[in-house]
Amino acid sequence: MSPGSFGTNITISSFEAFFQGWLLRQEQFLNELTTAENTLDESQEGIIRDLISRVLAHYQEYFEEKSRMSHRNVFYMFSPTWFTPLEKSFLWITGFKPGLAFSLVMNSVDDLSEHRVERLNRLRIETRVEEKNLMDELAKLQESVAAPPLMGLAQQFRIEHPEDGEIRELDENIDTLKSAMEIVVTDADRLRTKTAERVVGILSPLQGLRFLTAAAQLQLRIRMMGMQREAERHQMDNLDGW
Repeated sequence: MSPGSFGTNITISSFEAFFQGWLLRQEQFLNELTTAENTLDESQEGIIRDLISRVLAHYQEYFEEKSRMSHRNVFYMFSPTWFTPLEKSFLWITGFKPGLAFSLVMNSVDDLSEHRVERLNRLRIETRVEEKNLMDELAKLQESVAAPPLMGLAQQFRIEHPEDGEIRELDENIDTLKSAMEIVVTDADRLRTKTAERVVGILSPLQGLRFLTAAAQLQLRIRMMGMQREAERHQMDNLDGW
């Protein structure tokens, strides 16, 4: 193993450890959100807003750590080893699709005023446009991987004794691609954060509480189902091995 790959493995391990700890705190927040939803009302706005602020800060902590990992090697974020296959099937540019927030609101909040519905619909349209722009940008980057000179250099790189100049040029192209992809991931995370914050801003404090509860429940439910499927798959593999 090269020194570089060893360092990368340590980085992945450290992020996986962070993510496991983050998920434990997410479960604690879900318990707090559920309790608050069942016991608080609009008259306790200060308590609700404090909880919402802490939950949003918890998500922000994840995005900041993810940004550091992306800066080290953004390619790992597109096939993260810390997610189950089921979780990966929900990924949109390395995370949940921002527009999912609107489905969660409609399924968890049943007392929306006409004015709030209008504001949410306007935000939904804006978010959809930004999602499309990001997907178009990612598609351009993916096309660039298969286009000369990158593909040609990649083929030359497989030759037993490539020229040093070709290797340097290939490395420069890959570095350029990594930087561009990192920008797309950063912009996608920024859109996720901005959308959630604006949705919460449109809703009343109690409605925002319900929305964040639904978001945490969905994430942890998908996580649990993914882990269960993997456990069942490993069990079947072990039985087939007998």
